[in-house]
Amino acid sequence: MAEAAAAGAATEAAVRVRLLHAAQAGPADVLDADGYIFATPENLAAISGLLKDFFDRCYYPALGRIAGRPYAAMICAGSDGSNAARQIERIATGWRLKAVAEALIVCTHAQSTEAILAPKHIAAAELARCNELGAALATGLALGVF
Repeated sequence: MAEAAAAGAATEAAVRVRLLHAAQAGPADVLDADGYIFATPENLAAISGLLKDFFDRCYYPALGRIAGRPYAAMICAGSDGSNAARQIERIATGWRLKAVAEALIVCTHAQSTEAILAPKHIAAAELARCNELGAALATGLALGVF
């Protein structure tokens, strides 16, 4: 999903796209970006621990310094995803970021232990939605809409 969004964003030549894993991203990366797409699996009705760790490490160093920047969120969920979306929204609200789209939630319907632990294969139509989200954010940035 994140790769599809990054590919969509990369279609806008005027925008530099960086795809970073939450464990590798830090406050300097947050401050350096003009916009954000936060992507996470939903784990136990919440954002992943690694994304939580990213927000824990970056929240206060970026607080008051990134207000008004655009963001979007993508969640890969087994059944719902709405709580993970709310968590990201609350953090983004604290940062005073501007949501440019509703959270994109892809539901895999993984309900058994085997299905939850199995690698996920995201349908082409869902990946296209992720690609479109990345392209929309990048185009808005390039045009100065956001």
